[in-house]
Amino acid sequence: MTPRTPYKIGELLLHLTDRDLRILEDLEQFRLLDTRLIQRLEFPVGSQPDGQPGFATQATATRLTLRVLHRLEEHGLVARVGRRVGGHGRGSGQTVWQLAAAGERLLRARRGETGRRRYVDPGAGFLAHTLDVARYAATLTEQARAGGFDILELHTEPASWRQFQAAQGGALTLKPDLAVVTADAESETHSFVEIDRDTEHLPAVLRKSGLYQRYWESGTEQAKSDGLFPLVVWTTPTVERADKIRRAIQEDRRLNAALFHTATAEQSLAVVAPYTSPNPKGGSL
Repeated sequence: MTPRTPYKIGELLLHLTDRDLRILEDLEQFRLLDTRLIQRLEFPVGSQPDGQPGFATQATATRLTLRVLHRLEEHGLVARVGRRVGGHGRGSGQTVWQLAAAGERLLRARRGETGRRRYVDPGAGFLAHTLDVARYAATLTEQARAGGFDILELHTEPASWRQFQAAQGGALTLKPDLAVVTADAESETHSFVEIDRDTEHLPAVLRKSGLYQRYWESGTEQAKSDGLFPLVVWTTPTVERADKIRRAIQEDRRLNAALFHTATAEQSLAVVAPYTSPNPKGGSL
């Protein structure tokens, strides 16, 4: 039997636009978004490749973003996180938003799902990393709009997780920050993206890289993807940090360096977007 939609939720749905629902789904997917990120994802500025008009200025887009968020907040569908990010002084920080309990119930009811998720105020480290993941995804989305390619899959945690049986040992779970598939008319590109904030020591980066290698060796991904294995893309805040991670991976004899690409977040977009390579991502190494 299909679960009944609660009356209040059914009534709310009558007052929500498609964009309202996309905002709720964005918050469900990324867990935390600041106002600017919501504007970038759902209120784009400038003409769009699909012919839909964007907003004339960022200021106009931001005003409408705030108006919509305040309306969703009044309905109890979104909530502010108890800390702001970025800037100093009055008005300079960005409000951070998360899905409220009613918003989660509404999305679950639309899908006919039961259960609930407990929302808590995130710690500073978790908040910063989660927003960096969302910023990367937003930048990739903007590049896709401008560059004429498609994002076929963009999975965040936990949808990005991969469970597998190690060659020696029990069941393991790999937890990429993002699992991405992009495509244009000529190629399809698969990537696992790790957002490094230069807060982890190199041994921790190498341990995570080693888990990727064990997943590759298991053949689990290749079995369901026509032999392809996504490129593991480490993104960093600086060129210097990228160089350190690249050298550490190359010098670790346990790792196959061909599985990994390390670059700043901006530079890495060129390989996460569709591209033609003589050694395609996922090819036999």
